[in-house]
Amino acid sequence: MNVPLLDLKRQYQTIKDEINAAIAEVVESQGFKLGPKVAAFEKEIADYCGTKHAIGVASGTDAILLALMAVGVGRDDEVITTPYTFFATAGAVTRVGAVPVFVDIDPKTYNIDPHKIEAAVTEKTKVIMPVHLYGQCADMDPILEVADRRGIAVVEDAAQAIGSEYKGRRAGSMGRAGCFSFFPSKNLGGYGDGGMITTDSDELADLLVSLREHGQTEAYHHWTIGTNSRLDALQAAVLSVKLRHLDAWSDGRSANADYYGSRFEGTPVTAPWREEWSRHIYNQCIIRVPDRDALLAHLRESGIGCALYYPVPLHLQKCFQTLGHTEGDLPEAERAALETISIPVFSLLTDEEKAHVADTVLEFTGGSA
Repeated sequence: MNVPLLDLKRQYQTIKDEINAAIAEVVESQGFKLGPKVAAFEKEIADYCGTKHAIGVASGTDAILLALMAVGVGRDDEVITTPYTFFATAGAVTRVGAVPVFVDIDPKTYNIDPHKIEAAVTEKTKVIMPVHLYGQCADMDPILEVADRRGIAVVEDAAQAIGSEYKGRRAGSMGRAGCFSFFPSKNLGGYGDGGMITTDSDELADLLVSLREHGQTEAYHHWTIGTNSRLDALQAAVLSVKLRHLDAWSDGRSANADYYGSRFEGTPVTAPWREEWSRHIYNQCIIRVPDRDALLAHLRESGIGCALYYPVPLHLQKCFQTLGHTEGDLPEAERAALETISIPVFSLLTDEEKAHVADTVLEFTGGSA
């Protein structure tokens, strides 16, 4: 039996009529640049995330970049973040001329270890940027406490975490700004690139609206230097339809992850850890095994979709070698990079598919199938 890691065609069939009607409406209007569809979707996201504002941009990467620009991060500033995340997190830091300062992760959640952050703070620290990895929020209270006490802004990288919660607060609502991605494989994925920035600050929202259109306040009047980063109306229309289904899809992912957890309990396989205060939306379902690369090969040979996130932590990437890190500096991130693998968890998995995935993993690892 072949089981895909993610099947967007299967998802599309369940909402095909809604999606096609929304796309046709935009095409008929011939209004593709911002406009009422984007404005309506921005309000929906702000309401969903529990924030005052949401500003649509062209990608999740741009969301991080523009948020950092808006809070004033610039040359030689430092941004504390995690080494165990997608490249865009630290890439955006360097794009604004700042320096990423990497702090090791919690080995259970794979999120930044909040208790190691303060030791990394210097007089140059401008932002702490936790990543809500794989759909579970970082432990935000101690992060916010350090940031408030030291006068540092918090920017949440919530690219994988729309709808996740920390003690009842939604991802993207706790820091100065929250950054989301609508890459097609995300829980809320568009039909191309797209992103969103959430904030409760009127001032920051106004600045972000200007920055996404070359720093304009009105046509051809530029008070600062921004960029061209707009969420287009077609993506907004698609995403607005999909948002109506998001909670049901996230609940389905959570149920599938719980199934794997029950199957892997007491075996050599470490299932995803869910904190008791967390609503985990499982953008990925990450398991941990001693011989990860061999399991990867075995799953692929068995027709089961799987992937590695992230096999080389950022502090060991060649482009960051000037930071002076060597192997062993951030051991939990390095160990996670060697031992973790993503297995299918999308909400439309059948019972037979889930059982086949679990059976195949357990047969390989010597657990009880």
